[in-house]
Amino acid sequence: MGETKIIGVNGLIELIRQQVLPHFGIAMDAKVAPLGNGHINDTFLVRWQSGEMVLQRINTQVFTLPQAVVNNADKIAQHLHRQVQAGEYRLKVVEPLPTKESQLFLELGDAGFWRAINYLPHSHSIEVVSDEQQAYSAAQAFGHFSRALSSLDAAGIEDVIPHFHHLPNRIEQLKVAAQKDSVGRLSACQQWVDLALSQQSLLDELAQLSDSLPLRICHNDTKINNMLYDKRDMSSLAIIDLDTCMKGHLMYDFGDMVRTFTSPEAEDSTNLENVTVRESIFAAICQGYLSELDQVLSHAEKQSLWLGARVICLMIGVRFLTDHLNGDVYFHIHHEDHNLQRAANQFTLYLSLLSQQDSLLTYFE
Repeated sequence: MGETKIIGVNGLIELIRQQVLPHFGIAMDAKVAPLGNGHINDTFLVRWQSGEMVLQRINTQVFTLPQAVVNNADKIAQHLHRQVQAGEYRLKVVEPLPTKESQLFLELGDAGFWRAINYLPHSHSIEVVSDEQQAYSAAQAFGHFSRALSSLDAAGIEDVIPHFHHLPNRIEQLKVAAQKDSVGRLSACQQWVDLALSQQSLLDELAQLSDSLPLRICHNDTKINNMLYDKRDMSSLAIIDLDTCMKGHLMYDFGDMVRTFTSPEAEDSTNLENVTVRESIFAAICQGYLSELDQVLSHAEKQSLWLGARVICLMIGVRFLTDHLNGDVYFHIHHEDHNLQRAANQFTLYLSLLSQQDSLLTYFE
């Protein structure tokens, strides 16, 4: 697969019109505009006279098996459609859309790897949870999604990023990045490196518990903006962004909800004095998630949820910090030190979790 061209938004839109839309039988005068604020892929909303769809250029430096990403999403969509027909799934289903040639993706060499998915009218996403009801409904939706997938054989879903949620591996990557200090940034963030490398007790706890947990199909990116609300009544509409759906442990899905729901600040906010875990939002996540999965999760899985919250907050901070030290080669950034600001934000949230452990643990009793 050729290396993807790095071009600006206007250049990408022109590329879409010239090289991508014809494969879907869509006229080149269709409206094409950037959509969302994802860190990895390039995403666009395409609207024409008779329809609309979401178009993505998959980052093949991150997803080295992009066909597996699309095939996994297709298998999950087909399963969820069967669940809808059986009355077991109440959300809308996001699914791949085929080209005129009946393909679910386009490989265009150095112009990139593209796929289309259906656009859901009336959909609305949020970046920061404002109240307990938003947290409860989103956590309930993610739990509902996982419950629906509990009847799908996890062996049929390919791992698109091996060791994606593997804290020891992420810590080792940080150590290497710090030792190399390839772009001379270590001195300005040594305090955060030291914090991350001092959490051996968390690694020990993780090693003790992991083997007792069953492998399930997990979303692996349960950020608040990956649950769409219906803007007409703010009810739960759909779970989106299935790119990282893989076999794993549900404690990480729970942890990513805690990470992205509980802080009153966005994950790149530099107002660190405001970055804290809101206890009432944490409680709403627990209640919403377990309202769907209480009868599905094993005892060990329920015990693991608090561990998952701590591991994910630390691990995402480690990943942002590692990318900062490596010169911002993984996550999209919008300004200098963006990944460092993200890392500081996530480490601050992690410390807030630790400081409130006694009160937060009561919501699992």
